[in-house]
Amino acid sequence: MPLRRAHGLTQIALATLAWMLFCQPGMAGDIGSAIEVGLLQPGKASPTRPNVVLILADDLGFSDLAPYGGEINTPTLSALAASGVSFSNYHTAASCAPSRAMLLTGVDSHRAGVPNIPEMIPPEQRQHAHYQGVLGRNVVTIASLLQDSGYHTYMAGKWHLGMTPDLLPYSRGFERTLSMADSGADNWEQKPYLPIYEKANWFADGKEFELPNDFYSSRFLIDKTIEFIDGNLSDEQPFFAYVPFQAVHMPVQAPQEFIDRYMGVYDQGWEVLRRERHKRATDLGVIPAGSTMVTMSTTEDWDELSQAEKRYQAKRMAVYAAMVEAMDHHLGRLVKHLKANGQYDNTVFIFTSDNGSEASGSVDPDNALTRFALARQGYTNEYDSLGLKGSFNSLPPSFSSASVSPLAFYKFYSGEGGMRVPLIVAGAGIKQREGFSKAFTYVTDIAPTVLELTAVAAPGSRYGGRVVEPMIGQTLLPLLRGDVEQVHADNEAIGYELAGNAALFQGDYKIVINRGPLGDNQWHLFNIATDPGETKDLAGKMPGRLQQMLSLYQGYVTDNGVLPVLPNYNDRRQVAINGLQDRFGRKILLFLLSLVVLLPFFIAYRMRRRR
Repeated sequence: MPLRRAHGLTQIALATLAWMLFCQPGMAGDIGSAIEVGLLQPGKASPTRPNVVLILADDLGFSDLAPYGGEINTPTLSALAASGVSFSNYHTAASCAPSRAMLLTGVDSHRAGVPNIPEMIPPEQRQHAHYQGVLGRNVVTIASLLQDSGYHTYMAGKWHLGMTPDLLPYSRGFERTLSMADSGADNWEQKPYLPIYEKANWFADGKEFELPNDFYSSRFLIDKTIEFIDGNLSDEQPFFAYVPFQAVHMPVQAPQEFIDRYMGVYDQGWEVLRRERHKRATDLGVIPAGSTMVTMSTTEDWDELSQAEKRYQAKRMAVYAAMVEAMDHHLGRLVKHLKANGQYDNTVFIFTSDNGSEASGSVDPDNALTRFALARQGYTNEYDSLGLKGSFNSLPPSFSSASVSPLAFYKFYSGEGGMRVPLIVAGAGIKQREGFSKAFTYVTDIAPTVLELTAVAAPGSRYGGRVVEPMIGQTLLPLLRGDVEQVHADNEAIGYELAGNAALFQGDYKIVINRGPLGDNQWHLFNIATDPGETKDLAGKMPGRLQQMLSLYQGYVTDNGVLPVLPNYNDRRQVAINGLQDRFGRKILLFLLSLVVLLPFFIAYRMRRRR
């Protein structure tokens, strides 16, 4: 490194430390907390701040990991869980982009500009500035704050918070990036997984990027993370690495060597798997003893399937499990590398998922329409090649219900299966905790936790010359130290909404409403501490609490500008409409819609002529 640059970095580091100590209200307390937990070394002019690796799985179910009751082999995450703190009552948004916005900013998704993924936002909502589905300029990412304080900041993985140059992670605080901007993409090659995208949009340091021929997503993302970290090791500055995997978002794909390990494991079907995970989760203390679970209406009767159908469905789950283990394996390579270069002992690992399991796979893979649609995208769903290059695989609702066992609902819905996911924090200064922390925690808590771990101040009312939203989450550091049993007061209300599905949490209680086709569009009240499966509706027994929490939810709606959806809103249909419009323009869309409307009249006319 040139002497001038090294001297400049020293000046910046000293100035930053002085600014944190003397210019920021409350900052001395943050540094004191970090010293207390062992993350900073007192008595030194330049405190040693930890590296932070934030790992985000995509669409991972609550009980998929072995420490949470799953049968999937996850030795890397199991080791982290055993050495740190695991949370059994952590919640996030039920969809990817809102979760990512809150994770990186500590701000509610509606205020951050990401109330839903952009692909699902209807036109009547898109007219509003905070309903664009991309990260607003009124929020600051933790990457920006860490970079300002002397951290190297890296990102390799799925972004999905905007793809214009000013919205890519390279412009939002990340020094080195390899990002996929879409909601998902193929894991073996550079191609889109849905026809709403013309191509798979990958970017490196803000510029369009072509994937290598030997690409597999989990391996490649860890390769790039290691490359980024090694590129600046010599200057001894700490780093923040954000690794949002594509696993296990559809298309669910994995190397054959991992698939082979799960062949035959799921031959008994989804109902048995859901019950087995429920029992293991109870035995491990993930959920309270005696808690029950419901059977989702979308769960098929395994015994009614033919042997060929059972064989095919079991392999779909085997590929899913293989993709989870492959993710864990490559994460293990990163851990091993950090140990080899002397960085592991000064690194904090945070692992979670952006939402619960997705239930979007067709129950009937032989459906002609399914095969036609896949062929148009260059995919097959043949049994022998399932999960490999050129194959499209996804979980049917029945196995998704097993993935989130013993919870109800899944991705997009506000049931616990869509919102409650694993959270593991381990590494430098994190004391090992036996069992699980049962404290209610929320996705907006991660950003303030990272800031306190690194002794970086949260933004004030302004940042970079513009007004910004304050963080609303609570730091988890007192929980990680073992000083407290909860960070959210029993009377604190935390609201949530996604496309008309909504919830409000207060203490052990949750009110929730889910739209159709799975929900009944009615508010329900549950004690999710004793009944995480949401099997006992308390609305009739506790009408006063229900009304009080409904009033608090209305306050959340008003304070955060939550917009209603029309009664006929359908998220999947909206994806198709928005995709056609974005790819082909309004004229083509109007033509196709007109064709759909006029086609029945044309057919009726032709039939009359024939008579």
